[in-house]
Amino acid sequence: MEQSFRLFTIFLILGLTNLGLTCANIGGFGEQPLSKIAIEKATLNLHDSASVRVCPPVIGLQGEDTQWVTVALEYPNPAADDWVGVFSPAKFNSATCPPVDDPEEQKPYICSAPIKYKYAKDSNPDYTKTGKASLKFLLINQRADFSFALFSGGLSNPKLVAVSNFISFANPKAPVYPRLAQGKSWNEMTVTWTSGYDINEAIPFVEWGIKGELRMRAPAGTLTFDRSSMCGSPARTVGWRDPGFIHTSFLKNLWPNVVYIYRMGHRLVDGSFIWSKFYSFRSSPYPGQDSLQRVIIFGDMGKGERDGSNEYSNYQPGALNTTDQIIRDLNNIDIVFHIGDLSYANGYISQWDQFTSQVEPIASTVPYMVGSGNHERDWPDSGSFYDQNDSGGECGVLAETMFYVPAENRAKFWYSTDYGMFRFCVADTEHDWREGSEQYKFIENCLASVDRQKQPWLIFLAHRVLGYSSNWWYGQEGSFEEPMGRESLQKLWQKYKVDIAFYGHVHNYERSCPIYQNQCVTSEKWHFSGTFKGTIHVVVGGAGSHLSDFSQVKPNWSIYRDYDYGFVKLTAFNHTSLLFEYKKSSDSSVHDSFTVSRDYTDVLACVHDSCEPTTAAS
Repeated sequence: MEQSFRLFTIFLILGLTNLGLTCANIGGFGEQPLSKIAIEKATLNLHDSASVRVCPPVIGLQGEDTQWVTVALEYPNPAADDWVGVFSPAKFNSATCPPVDDPEEQKPYICSAPIKYKYAKDSNPDYTKTGKASLKFLLINQRADFSFALFSGGLSNPKLVAVSNFISFANPKAPVYPRLAQGKSWNEMTVTWTSGYDINEAIPFVEWGIKGELRMRAPAGTLTFDRSSMCGSPARTVGWRDPGFIHTSFLKNLWPNVVYIYRMGHRLVDGSFIWSKFYSFRSSPYPGQDSLQRVIIFGDMGKGERDGSNEYSNYQPGALNTTDQIIRDLNNIDIVFHIGDLSYANGYISQWDQFTSQVEPIASTVPYMVGSGNHERDWPDSGSFYDQNDSGGECGVLAETMFYVPAENRAKFWYSTDYGMFRFCVADTEHDWREGSEQYKFIENCLASVDRQKQPWLIFLAHRVLGYSSNWWYGQEGSFEEPMGRESLQKLWQKYKVDIAFYGHVHNYERSCPIYQNQCVTSEKWHFSGTFKGTIHVVVGGAGSHLSDFSQVKPNWSIYRDYDYGFVKLTAFNHTSLLFEYKKSSDSSVHDSFTVSRDYTDVLACVHDSCEPTTAAS
């Protein structure tokens, strides 16, 4: 009887959307932080004298998609491990839980993880004495209302003490977080965004045009998925959250080097319109155009929380620094490549909104091209090359839906894209790349089909290290590469004269000499000129996640190593001059660089049947 009464009490509390409160007096290493919360084991310990109050009650009144809120706590039995979770949707009681497979298993009181959390003592050193605290949270528009819950018992034994009033954005369904990407042709830009509008409610489109001229409208497609699309837990259980609707529009026949403005729109069934704010981008140069072209490359960034909640300086301590340095230099950047391990949501679906919000200033302005990593794709018996649990049950669905890439099949996340003087061949290391595989054929075709007179700079990108890395784990294996990594591919890199190959996965920075079959093919380290000799291999996986140790053995092909957070910037001045810079995420200072200067007569003479597959190093 007592348990029934308490369940009724919590349902009543969680069902209240307005508690009549005012705001007048409100003043694991490598482990996804949300996974530390044993939310499925939460019990009820509601306290009559405990309260949680949040203000303002409505946010985003001026069209903002991000806003700070204040949470005031009172609890007569405070402890150092009390914490506050942010829940969205605001109702998180057991009535909203999916059916439990085992009838004898007690249904959980709370079936969804919070989207973020803070300890009550955060910024409140006297909390354990006074039982009073005031916390600041930064919320983003995520298509639903929010509530805040106070728990005692720490993360491993949570007991629900009190629940706040509900708050919401003025228009929770609004179109938000645009992500640009190159289309399948050089003069096409795609715009992908998230909203709460199904196509039965509103028609999505992009209004766009050359700055200062009349704008036109381009229709958008709409995708979504449900819990059954997930491959396992936590994505299917406590990590599940409705992703809303993902829209993509294709802006075609762009003029080269022109600034376009755009905004996302939804035409409601009553004929009215919902608009995003205006954004702008500069279209791609004509293929082969001889002009200044600047590329940012990194992997394994993840996300951070600007309000100091769960993940800041914890799971991806460098993520915000990397993001902010790129934003500061955005006027000097043309295209970005994030080669795998994007959000590290690991099955906690809410974190994808957090990530797309974080990178919005970048992704809404320049093409944000992504690759597939183990934390996006890997899950046993799901078709991934590795039978690991790294995706948290997402098995690629989130990455394939949230971001557009110009692949023939987004479930096979390999693609090529041209930008001015660059050809980029992006591999998917979570699918088989070995000789004879479908992807191997793609890689060879991507390398062989480039017109080096137009695109002299040929770049290979992949998440896992298919080339060279002196990471500690690879050193233990004695291979200094992903097992079977370069065995099939190095003859292609050499045959088609790939300038630089980039990788993530290992969370540090390392650059090799121009290399073929474990041997440096030149003694030069900082300035490379003359004919092509070998591909330079770069690990640039230190964009945000916890850092990876190097092996104590430093191979002779390892030119520069850095155990720190950073990213790479490539600057092509023309067809013969390229500058490579490795920058620290802390202050954007350059800590490694080299130049490439050559006339590429040997590359231009290289066609499919005449390229020499080996060098003197072999």
